[in-house]
Amino acid sequence: MGRVRIVTDSSAQFLDPTVIDRYQIEVVPLTISLPTRSFREGIDLDSEAFLRSVAGQRTPARLEAPSAETFANLYTRLNHETDHIVSIHFSSGLGEVWNNARQGARTLLGRCEIEVIDSLTASAGLGMLVEEAGLAVAEGASFEEVVHRVRGMVSRVYSVFYVGSLDYLRHNNLISEAQAVLGSMLDIKPVLSIEEGALIPIEKVRTDSQAIDRLVEFVIEFSDIAQLVILQHTLYATEQTRLLRDRLAFEFPEREFPVALYRPSLGALIGPDAMGMMICEALPEDGESV
Repeated sequence: MGRVRIVTDSSAQFLDPTVIDRYQIEVVPLTISLPTRSFREGIDLDSEAFLRSVAGQRTPARLEAPSAETFANLYTRLNHETDHIVSIHFSSGLGEVWNNARQGARTLLGRCEIEVIDSLTASAGLGMLVEEAGLAVAEGASFEEVVHRVRGMVSRVYSVFYVGSLDYLRHNNLISEAQAVLGSMLDIKPVLSIEEGALIPIEKVRTDSQAIDRLVEFVIEFSDIAQLVILQHTLYATEQTRLLRDRLAFEFPEREFPVALYRPSLGALIGPDAMGMMICEALPEDGESV
């Protein structure tokens, strides 16, 4: 009954916002809680407003997942027009979104086939997976084929970030209080990656130029890049962003990679003064086609 429907959450970042309408993607908003009030991401709060709101605040923002009931209600509504749903979400290692979606899906067991996929990533990486799912549906792929394409792509999505402040990492228990104090005293900043769905420090640097070196070193490890998005905390290009783009232009002279302002859900994890990249590695020439 009906074609496969795609569901995701508001942490998914799309460079082309028309993707959502083009593929009829349902987006469930996450909640961003600040000391004074809470906002629904993408509805009450956009990226620029979030960064203005948290600038200079000592208490980091908190990320709250939609409830299982919210997902159950959405799946029930979609079940009136389809009996196959692919729901792709924010990494289970970063929040409760995937778990709540899975609980919501259980309420429709026997009535609707729902595949709840843990993206093991966030932001633009999640957006890449959701767009691939939408494209597969538009091409007439079956439910099983859509699931296969997305799951095959999950392992090819990578990320790396340079974080300017340690407050958000401490708030999200990614580093200890002692590490945060010592890091601040020594002016040490971490380089982070999402590995197996969890955000972990992979390097420590002292200067912006060292951070750029680490980000570029991370990228050039890939033999073939299908997609790469630079994420930053301002609408305008910072000196660090320009330096990163110059270095990437040297390494990849025939490529120009887009730059985007990251969404509040990612900012609630890494803070309002970070930058980084989301990368999708291309399949080998003799690999399975996506």
